[in-house]
Amino acid sequence: MSEVLPYSGLTGMADAVLSEVAALAKLACDTGETASINLTAMPLTRQDREAIETRLGRGEVEATVDAGGRCDVWETAYAGVWFVRYRGLDDRVATEAIEICPSPLILMSHPDDRRVAATRLGEDLRAAASAAA
Repeated sequence: MSEVLPYSGLTGMADAVLSEVAALAKLACDTGETASINLTAMPLTRQDREAIETRLGRGEVEATVDAGGRCDVWETAYAGVWFVRYRGLDDRVATEAIEICPSPLILMSHPDDRRVAATRLGEDLRAAASAAA
């Protein structure tokens, strides 16, 4: 069991999570297997969460998705390691996860949505061409 460090609020869980991230990142490189670590389900203190976020840092890619609540997504300073924070309608954090993958699922468009968009784009281009003629 992790020893609680006095006064700091750190429990040792941050280091354990970061070690797991490193192992899963290596596995992803070796096998292509993706993984997700649900931070919300862990007994982390606020200081543990801050330590994880600080140690992973921020990379070049950030996105905000608004769909039934806001989702903030950013690639950490380590390519393929993503921090995903889902917020409820009240803007409180509902779920936090670290995803080890090329791109988090929340950023991927659904195949049905892509089909509809492709059809709509073709129709819009044909309508614009007809109007110009």
